[in-house]
Amino acid sequence: MTARTICSGDVRLWSESIGDPAAPLLLVAGDVTSSRGWPDGLVALLVEAGLRVLRYDHRDTGRSTHREFAAHPYGFDDLAADALAVLDGWGVASAHVLGMGLGGGLVQLLAVAAPDRLRSATLLCTHALGVDFARNWALARAGEPSPDEFPTPRPWFVRRGEEPSAATDLESALAERVEWHRLLSGEELPFDAAEFRRVELREVEHAGTWRIREPHPHALPPQVLVERGADLARIGTPTLVLQAPLDPINPPPHGRLLAAAIPGARCAEIAGMGHALPGAVHGQLVRHLVDQVELADQVEPADHVELVDRAEPADRAEPADRAEPADQAERAEGAERS
Repeated sequence: MTARTICSGDVRLWSESIGDPAAPLLLVAGDVTSSRGWPDGLVALLVEAGLRVLRYDHRDTGRSTHREFAAHPYGFDDLAADALAVLDGWGVASAHVLGMGLGGGLVQLLAVAAPDRLRSATLLCTHALGVDFARNWALARAGEPSPDEFPTPRPWFVRRGEEPSAATDLESALAERVEWHRLLSGEELPFDAAEFRRVELREVEHAGTWRIREPHPHALPPQVLVERGADLARIGTPTLVLQAPLDPINPPPHGRLLAAAIPGARCAEIAGMGHALPGAVHGQLVRHLVDQVELADQVEPADHVELVDRAEPADRAEPADRAEPADQAERAEGAERS
C-alpha cells in the first residue's frame, strides 16, 4: 500500500493505491464516509482478483481537508471532480469505478461529464440522477408514500437519521455506530458486531477523532441532482447497477429503474444485502465487479456506442506524510465526529 495526498484545487485529498499495477478500480464512498468505509477485507479480495484498488477520503472526511462549509461551500460536481483529481494524482488515465450511496451519484456525474476517464461504472445502493431525494426524505418523515415509482427511504431510517448522536466518548461512539450498521444491514444475513467494530475503530484511528460534525457538510450542498435525470440517457460507459433488496435508503426498485435509464446498463441484486458491507456480501460483490471489469475490457473505447446500440467511459500529488501542519490543525479543530 502506498499513500499519497492529492490536490484538488485548494483541497487536499488523502488517497492510497493497493495492489500491483493492473486494472485500476477507483472506489468512491458514500456521504460522511472516508476511504475506511471500504472494509480492508473487501479490498484484499479485490486485489487478489487482480485489481489495483484506489481509495480516498472525501473532503471533510478522514485525513482530507476539513473546513467550515459556509466559508468554503461546494457542490456535488466538486465532489465528482475530486475523484478525477485522484486519478490524475496517481497518473491513471482511465479506471473502472465503483460508487456506493452518494458515491454512486458521483459516478453517474462522472459518466456524463468525463466518459473517457471511466472504463466501466458500477453503481451500488444508490438512486438515479433526477430522483427528488430531498422530497422523498420529507415524505418519509411524514409517513407519506412517494407520488411516483421511486420509493422513499424507510420512515424508520429517516427518523433515526435525524436523531442527534448521544455519543460522549470513543466507546459510546463505537457502540452507536455498530448499532447503526446493524440496522442498515437488514435481518437476512448474520450480523457480526465485532467485524463492524473493527471497521469503525479503523475509521477513528485513520481520522484521529471519534467525533462527526452535525450537520455534516455533505448534507449541505444544493440539491440540484434532481435536475440532471435527462443526462442519464447520454451515458455510454458500460454500467452495472447492483441493487440491495434490504437497502432502507434506496429500496427496490431504485436499482432496476436506474439501470433502465442508462443505455445498455445491466442490473443485478446481491441477495440479503442492506446498505452496509458485511463480510457476508464481499464474495458476491467481488464476483460481480470482476465480471463487470472483464466485460468492459472486451469493449474498445470506440465500440462504446455499439455497446449502447445493442442495449445490453498532470500528476497533482504530494507524499501523504508531507501534509501541511495547517491542514492537520483544520482537521483536528473542524472534525467533530459523533
